[in-house]
Amino acid sequence: MKKIFILGFLTLTATCQSATATLAPESTPIATAQAPTETATAVSTLVPTQTLTPTPAPSFFTEEFDKDPTAWSIIQAGNEATPQVKSDGSFVVFELDSPYAWTYALYGAHDYTDIRIDTSFESRGASPEAIGLVCRYSEKNGWYEFNISTDGSYNVLYGRWKASGIASYTPIVNDTTEYLKPGDTHYELGLTCQKDTLSLYINQKLFRNIDVAKYGLTEGKVGLAISSFENTPVISAFDWVKVSEP
Repeated sequence: MKKIFILGFLTLTATCQSATATLAPESTPIATAQAPTETATAVSTLVPTQTLTPTPAPSFFTEEFDKDPTAWSIIQAGNEATPQVKSDGSFVVFELDSPYAWTYALYGAHDYTDIRIDTSFESRGASPEAIGLVCRYSEKNGWYEFNISTDGSYNVLYGRWKASGIASYTPIVNDTTEYLKPGDTHYELGLTCQKDTLSLYINQKLFRNIDVAKYGLTEGKVGLAISSFENTPVISAFDWVKVSEP
């Protein structure tokens, strides 16, 4: 699959690789010593350098995109077109200019068993799109995905990679709900993965529980999903993402 790592909202493209930032070592100052007198003894004093311990990426947090996000990566399926990712105030904005593209922004620092993920977003494009949440993502075993569409429908999918950049999707649920209004552009979505149940939220309202025991996913990463259909561009702006205990 194709990964694009976000570094300060600039995108770098790699194929099944991780990006590692290397810090250049600090230069060592050259000390100028005076010539010792006959009775003086020159003593060399070593001053230990300060060791900086990186701050561990948190398991539970709220990402408000008011500074450069860390530990997030982007995975593209459907075609080789690269989505545009940029910062707009306190929003992170995804623009898909290619039809039938599936883009995932995954928090790669931790794998979770039981977890909840919420987000607030707005649709800024005129084209139909699907926006959603992902849990228990694994490159080997697959993932669960909860999407809503601008036409007022929603679905739950079991996704798996078939080959590089090619994913297959098994529909678990495809339905409509009174909490989705065609034409509305701003929503809060929530997804809880707890044991064998997925719980779906729209605007903080729990509206459906789904048994997914037969698919057997037990742990994985969480993230966002953005998809385009036949028309483009798709422009999706996320205000915040919250990862918490269920």
